[in-house]
Amino acid sequence: MESGEDGDWVVRPVTGSASTRAYRCPGCDQEIRPGTPHVVAWPVYARDSDLDPWDTESSVDLRRHWHTACWRARDRRH
Repeated sequence: MESGEDGDWVVRPVTGSASTRAYRCPGCDQEIRPGTPHVVAWPVYARDSDLDPWDTESSVDLRRHWHTACWRARDRRH
């Protein structure tokens, strides 16, 4: 688990050998090609989970694949 200005996140590294398909990095909007080590991150809590008790969106539904460098630099992006 990691904490940042944007909240608390579950972060899991993905090895190159475990990466078998392409993903779009939300940090740079570029493709993460198969075989590229990267991280998968999702918020510990769904965004509005404390505000809307009927919100059924799970925080794991919000997981995204990031280039490792993009994930580390996310607080510096606008």
